[in-house]
Amino acid sequence: MENDTALIDVDAYRPARMAALAEGAGVAKAEMGLAKLFALAMLAGAFIAFGALFYMVAITGSGLGWGPTRLLGGLAFCLGLILVVVAGAELFTGNNLIVMAWAHRKVSTAALLRNWVVVYLGNFVGAAGLAVAVVVAGVIDGGVRETAVAIAAAKVELDPAAALVRGILCNALVCLAIWLCFAARRVTGKVLAILFPITAFVAIGFEHSVANMFFLPLGLWADGGAILGPTLANLIPVTLGNIIGGAGLVGGTYWFCYLRD
Repeated sequence: MENDTALIDVDAYRPARMAALAEGAGVAKAEMGLAKLFALAMLAGAFIAFGALFYMVAITGSGLGWGPTRLLGGLAFCLGLILVVVAGAELFTGNNLIVMAWAHRKVSTAALLRNWVVVYLGNFVGAAGLAVAVVVAGVIDGGVRETAVAIAAAKVELDPAAALVRGILCNALVCLAIWLCFAARRVTGKVLAILFPITAFVAIGFEHSVANMFFLPLGLWADGGAILGPTLANLIPVTLGNIIGGAGLVGGTYWFCYLRD
């Protein structure tokens, strides 16, 4: 019996326990004070932007071939969510899982929307702010500048329907990464839980709204074109897709399976 107990203590949490932990986290996030929530949201925006910047540097000039280069870039991008989860920050796409507590009537609709709106705005300030800092620092030049321009151009040219679906698929993987983190008891487990889903969404080419808050202003500025209009044209369908994928496909499904009365 002692050996069995020891194994349980070090083993990953099972899905039913993960659902309870996710619900508790959702309640805490919904009840967080406004100033703290916005500050942590700005941090998350900057963290994801650091991952996006690392991605751009990693893929620039790579001679590994298309697939291996995308894989390398995806691994580099994981820095962003690792910082969010381990260091602690409020990320809009991950906070879509608050819908589990909302569906279980532990969080009101007003509190859910308050969290999403405040965190989304804070993420934008953090991500766009880092884009400005990167420009001022002068690290976007040569090949990295060309990469930034190419990434922004590809995102601007996306058909809205494609952007929506890519947003759905992206946040399904992001929220699955967050969901898997609830199974982990240690930092190493959380990092490993993040690596594969996040590397996959980046390598495949799905759309993450908060990452685009960095990619688009930076690349459009480097190209000398309009910034606000094209950025919003991409962010609107991608954000809607992120909500459907994270809150609907992942949060809604696990609420139905483990928390529904």
